[in-house]
Order: sequence, then C-alpha cells, then structure tokens
Amino acid sequence: MEDLLESLRRYDAPTLANAIETFDLQPRDVGFADSRIRCMFPELGRMVGYAATATILARGAPGADWAGVGNEALYAHVRTIRAPRVVVVKDLDEPPAHGSLWGEVHATIFGALGGVGCVTDGAVRDLDEARAMRFHFFAAGPSVSHAYVRVETVGEPVEIGGLLVAPGDLLHADQHGVLKIPLEIAAELPAAADRVIASEQALLRWVRSEDFDPDRLAEMRARH
Repeated sequence: MEDLLESLRRYDAPTLANAIETFDLQPRDVGFADSRIRCMFPELGRMVGYAATATILARGAPGADWAGVGNEALYAHVRTIRAPRVVVVKDLDEPPAHGSLWGEVHATIFGALGGVGCVTDGAVRDLDEARAMRFHFFAAGPSVSHAYVRVETVGEPVEIGGLLVAPGDLLHADQHGVLKIPLEIAAELPAAADRVIASEQALLRWVRSEDFDPDRLAEMRARH
C-alpha cells in the first residue's frame, strides 16, 4: 500500500482529479474541497494519507453539562486508522475558525501518532513551527488563539468545504486543495493519470507547433 501512496504522490491534485473523471464514478463537481480550504504550506508539496475525523467547538466556555468526548478520544481514534494519517476536523462554530485546535503542540502529538497533516474548515496557528515539522495544514485560515476549543465527536463522517469525508477515506492534497481518492480505483489511478498527461501534452504540442489551426481547436480538444 505504501508503494501506491508513493505513486499517487507523484501527481498533482488537478491531474488526479482529471484521471478520476475518466472512470465515470461520480459527478465532476464532487469529490474535492472547495476554495474555502486553503493550503497553508504549499512549499511542503503533496500530502497523501487516510482520514481520521472529528468535530470541534471553540466559542464559549463549556458548561458543567458538556457532553463532548475530548482530546483523548481523538488520539485513540487516530490510532485506529491506517498510516499515514490525515486528521480531518469539522468546526461546528458559527461562524467557524474562531479558535484553533491546531498549533505546535497538536502538530507534534499527531505527528508522533503517524499523522502527516490536518484538513479543517476551522483555524490553525503556530505556522512557523508546524511548517518546520513538515506537518501539513489545510484550513480556512490562521487564528491567534485556541479559545475554548474542545473535541465534540470523533469517528463520524464530516463535511469540509463541500467534501464529505469518512474515517478511512484516502485523501490527496497539495497547493490546489484537497481531493478524495475513491478507494475502488486507487490502484488504477496512476496509469489513468499517465494517460491524462500524455493526452494533454499531445494537444499542447500541436497548439505550439506550426500545424496549429484555430479552426481545428474543437476537433482536437474533443480528441484530447
């Protein structure tokens, strides 16, 4: 399986998204997070791993009747997911991204637990420290504070930037955003990506050549 993940890491997310389309498994407008989820460290390159999931709140102090599960439940849940692990956290605050679960401490802890990064529609902080650890942050943006952040649930499907993620889902992410890799075609995807690249490059060579004819663009686009 590690060889497969390394193979997927060779491609950027747009190429893999195009390759997934060739299997006609799902509509073309699903399977990826929208632009609300930002790559905080594009210089770290591509992240590939399996999703562990959680929800959080950060606004307002929890009362005596708080019924959340806490950090320890998330640490335990992460360990049930095959490595490498991506921790996917839904921020339930309205609006979200007020307080951050993610900083130097949790990047260090989850890195020790086999994590390679996080995906959240909430906030992150301690950017320099997380970057130095090469721990990926995909988030709505930065925040200075953790506020009253607490883990509400773990191990349930969550929606992040329009992308539905369940525990164990395979994710690929880079400077373009976050993509879910359908597990049923994961092993076939590198070859499909190579075909996409070959087709696009053939079209581009023609466009750049002396044979380029604007009147044939529709024909050539249809072929490639």
